Amino acid sequence: MAIVSNTVAYLDGDTVLEGFFAYDDAIAGQRPVVLIHHAWGGRDQFVADKAIKLAELGYLAFATDMYGKGVLGKSPEENAGLMQPFIDDRAKLQQRLLAALATVKLMPWADNDRVAAIGFCFGGLCALDLARTGVDIRGVVAFHGLLGAPDNLSNPQIKAKVLVLHGYDDPMGPVDQVIALQNELTRAGADWQVHVYGHTMHAFTNPVANNPDFGTVYQTFADRRSWQAMQNFLSEIFA
Repeated sequence: MAIVSNTVAYLDGDTVLEGFFAYDDAIAGQRPVVLIHHAWGGRDQFVADKAIKLAELGYLAFATDMYGKGVLGKSPEENAGLMQPFIDDRAKLQQRLLAALATVKLMPWADNDRVAAIGFCFGGLCALDLARTGVDIRGVVAFHGLLGAPDNLSNPQIKAKVLVLHGYDDPMGPVDQVIALQNELTRAGADWQVHVYGHTMHAFTNPVANNPDFGTVYQTFADRRSWQAMQNFLSEIFA
C-alpha cells in the first residue's frame, strides 16, 4: 500500500479553491469517492488526516475547500467570519459544494456511480446541504454538524442516504433541532439515521477541542464509535 496525496486547484465562479486528495495507488482502476467537508476554520490538517485514513480504507478521498486557496481562520472570531456568509446564503454554499463534486468526478480514479460526502461541524452542515440539493450520490455523514435547514429549498427531495452522528449535549445542535432535522429528512423521503452519543458535546472528534464553556470537547469513545459507524455506513451504501 502506498498512499498518494496532493492538492488540486478548482474554481467556483472566480474563486480559486484548493482541494486535498488522497488514494492508495496499489488499488487498480476506479474506487468509491468520499468528499470531506471541513469545520469552520477552513481546509486544515484535520481533514487532510481524515483523507489519508479514508484512502487507507480504499477510497478516493477529497477534502474540499469552502473558503478559497490558503484561507484559514486563526481564531474563533475569524472562523465565524469565514463561515457566516455561507450560513446566511445557503444557495452560495450549495453552489460551492457542487463545484467540489464536479471536480472530484473528473479525477481518473473516481467511480462516479459511488460517491459519498462527510463533514465535521460546519462541514456536517455542508454534507447535509449537498444531500438537500437532491444530487444523486449514495450517502452523506454529518459528524457533530450544524443542523438548521436552508431557507432556499422549500421542498427538498433527498436521494442520498443520511447518517447524522451527534452529541446529546451539543449546544450547537440542541434536541429540538435534532427533531426538526428528523422531520425534515422524513418529509424529503430520505433513508436516514441519527446516532446520538450521551455525555458528548460539540467537536467530539477533534482531539484538541477542550472548551466546555464554549461547548467543544473531545470525547474518545464517541470519536471511535462515530468513525466505526461511518465505515459501516460506507460499506453498506457502496456495496
